[in-house]
Amino acid sequence: MSKEKKIITPRLVIMLLLAVVVIPMLPLLVSSQWDWGEAWIYAAICILGFVISRLLAARKNPGLLAERARFGQQTDAKSWDRKMTLLLTLGGLIIHLLPGLDRLKGWSAGFSMPWVVAGFVLVVAGYLLGSYALVANRYFSGMVRIQNDRDHKVVSSGPYRWVRHPGYLGAAITYAGIPLFLDSLWTLIPVVITIGILVIRTSMEDRTLQNELAGYTEYTRHTRYRLLPGVW
Repeated sequence: MSKEKKIITPRLVIMLLLAVVVIPMLPLLVSSQWDWGEAWIYAAICILGFVISRLLAARKNPGLLAERARFGQQTDAKSWDRKMTLLLTLGGLIIHLLPGLDRLKGWSAGFSMPWVVAGFVLVVAGYLLGSYALVANRYFSGMVRIQNDRDHKVVSSGPYRWVRHPGYLGAAITYAGIPLFLDSLWTLIPVVITIGILVIRTSMEDRTLQNELAGYTEYTRHTRYRLLPGVW
């Protein structure tokens, strides 16, 4: 059996179904409002964005999907990042669960159409930036680790010219758009908390890379900002 075939395991299939299909569909599944157009559009963005970005990444960077398929199994991943990843996973779950509950129970009065459009723009922009970062970085692992087994080097091309962690920035932008696009004021609460955790993870990962990855400190002199250009 080839290495590629060994990657496709029942664990991976279940993880993909949950992350790519079930979680994006949670607003619809929870609310049971199948005529909710924005929720269908959001699910389509998530599913198509995942498939297209992974196809492009696999074409440009063979081996990246295998690395990401080992999510949670890398023995050299930082112990603190396992806790961060758990918190971010929980945050992402709540962010997708709450709009459905909000719609079902009628907790929020909703946003006006300009805000909904702004939410759509943020969701799409976040996915595009995150996908760009994934395709540009052959070391875009799901866990924080120095990938010595993959000859880990600094990536400074693509969106990494602008900020050092564009994947996290893309995720934060998408999260910020979800409450607006899915019309749920209450979802702003877990979004703010989750983005806060994301900022902490960014800081800790950046410190790790500066301490342990050759050439990264030099890279920080050219690309000054970790997450938000002109701010931090």
